[in-house]
Amino acid sequence: MKKISHTSSVFIALLVTFFWSTSFILIKLGLGEIPPLTFAGLRYSIAFMCMLPFALNKERVEEIKKIEKRDWYKLIALGFIFYTFTQGTQFLGLSLLPAVTVSLILNFTPVVVAIMGIFLLSENPTARQWFGALLFIAGVIVYFFPADLSTSKITGLIVMSVGVIANASSSVLGRSVNRSGKFHPLTVTIISMGVGSVVLLFVGIASQGFPAISLKNILLLLWLAGVNTAIAFTLWNLSLRSLTAMESSIINGTMLIQIAILAWIFLGETITLKELVGMLIAAAGALLVQVKKAIGDKN
Repeated sequence: MKKISHTSSVFIALLVTFFWSTSFILIKLGLGEIPPLTFAGLRYSIAFMCMLPFALNKERVEEIKKIEKRDWYKLIALGFIFYTFTQGTQFLGLSLLPAVTVSLILNFTPVVVAIMGIFLLSENPTARQWFGALLFIAGVIVYFFPADLSTSKITGLIVMSVGVIANASSSVLGRSVNRSGKFHPLTVTIISMGVGSVVLLFVGIASQGFPAISLKNILLLLWLAGVNTAIAFTLWNLSLRSLTAMESSIINGTMLIQIAILAWIFLGETITLKELVGMLIAAAGALLVQVKKAIGDKN
């Protein structure tokens, strides 16, 4: 497939981050009617169904047939960690915390990934990455100080802490699976999403029930699954054909600000100057952690 121009890749990546940012707002709106775990299970189960036809071509089917038992374990584990746990906790977190707070906490993922990479992937962080981790922590302290210790926020922070660990674990496991080059990215996505979303939906319905869903929220679910998940992930992978790691990290980092603006406009979530400063410091730290080889090392 021919690479698209660099300028087009930048615009596509920015469009994708906008879609992903709107997901936080749409989820918050849908949570008024749909329980969080059931909501998450429905979103990714529908997304899986949208992507399934692309996995039914001869090449994908033959590849799936050749997957060894050990690799099946890895793909199934990836589905549990990334979809069942990571997405489940994100939806739970959004039911308990402001959208901006959830977004900020999720930005801690690269820091955890860098630390886990030392032990699991033998990837030692650079001095720049360590500085970025400290900068991120400083930004979080500025954002949350003085701490609001209401029961809802404490519960939400605990849930999101689990979510960040799960998200970081899925990043490390996903990198291990994809780094081997044994499977097409679509094969990895289809299997892991299929397993994780079905389990998430089952857990959601079993624990929270299946509510009557209005037409508005049915359309919202279809948009989240079809556009913000299936199409957006495809476009993001397309943009990565031309963007460097640093460029994609910077563009992805704009989500924190996009979510803050969207949450202010559509959810009435205001942020103080102190919180804004903390967000910007944390975003800069997260960026430094992610661009290990982007500055001065282009091997």
